[in-house]
Amino acid sequence: MRFTFQRFLLLGLCFLVAGCSLPRGAGFQSEVLAASNAGSREEGEEAVYDFEVFEVTRETLPIINSWPNPDIQSFSWIPSQEQPASLIIAPGDTVQLTIWDAEENSLLAGAGQRVTPLQETQVGSTGRIFVPYIGDMQVSGMSSMTARARIEEELSKTIPSAQVQLIVKPGRQNMANLMSGFAAPGLYELPDRNFKILELLSMAGGADPSLLNPQVRLIRNGRTYGISLDRLLEEPAQNTTMRGGDRVRIIGDERKFLSLGATGSEAVHEITDQHLSALEALSIIGGVSDGTANPKGILIMREYDASAVRQDASGPAQERVVFTIDLTSADGLFSAGKFFIQDDDLIYGTESVLGPALTVFGLGQSIASLAK
Repeated sequence: MRFTFQRFLLLGLCFLVAGCSLPRGAGFQSEVLAASNAGSREEGEEAVYDFEVFEVTRETLPIINSWPNPDIQSFSWIPSQEQPASLIIAPGDTVQLTIWDAEENSLLAGAGQRVTPLQETQVGSTGRIFVPYIGDMQVSGMSSMTARARIEEELSKTIPSAQVQLIVKPGRQNMANLMSGFAAPGLYELPDRNFKILELLSMAGGADPSLLNPQVRLIRNGRTYGISLDRLLEEPAQNTTMRGGDRVRIIGDERKFLSLGATGSEAVHEITDQHLSALEALSIIGGVSDGTANPKGILIMREYDASAVRQDASGPAQERVVFTIDLTSADGLFSAGKFFIQDDDLIYGTESVLGPALTVFGLGQSIASLAK
């Protein structure tokens, strides 16, 4: 009796599977890559594809990687240039003069005094300051040492024994504006002409730790320069010298990719590195679904801008491109490690044709155990 009932249930299950399709978590590769008119195409009619399919292999990688990549913005950068370790006086700076006079009857100091500190004075828009017994004197464009020597030279015509000390406090034209993306944004003085950007970032507490793959943007004379913070830290030659009036901001990487189908997770994921390979992306999403995914049918779906379409191999032939990856071959795995994910890419895991059969088998085993 038990045997007959078990056979009856299994037979009924077979009829059920034959009469309807079991729900699946993803489509088969053949379904996803079918022509757009596959369901309505008449006999002899040409298949219409509104996308291009490229298998990611050793042979195709050089072609794919040469295509336009909107994620790589063409920012140039200014390499490090050694400058004299002195400040150039600019309008807006504040100058403090102290004058020593060894004469008994000093024109500046009182009786018995040899040192006369003068009031701080700001360098005017014309680059001049007022100095007693000299008048207005040009100091803008000079180093502090040069300006001190010039003032002392002019002052000695009236006060032969005069010696001058000059201290400069930088004004806005000798400051850099750290705009955003720092632990402590604000205006920072540049103590000399050889002050580097990494020293400035250190003074501001470094980049905001919440930013992913931080990118440095330097705005100078109306032009924007850019570099990744990682590269700036790793390559000493890129540690550029700051100039007065520079504006700097650090922005986070806002690129994302999506995973769907028979993958380890169906979600939106952030691109955390400047170059994220397909293998790294698969690791982020938890790989593919065990037992149901087709490891030979990992699809990366990308839509290019119309301006990127080319008639030759220098760009995709169509705006929509599907890249296929075979995780069962060494070439496929190595190539996936050199294929880089772009913003808005979709990683889609197709389902194995054995998936439904395994589902039926599992259901059959469950029912058989219940029938015992």
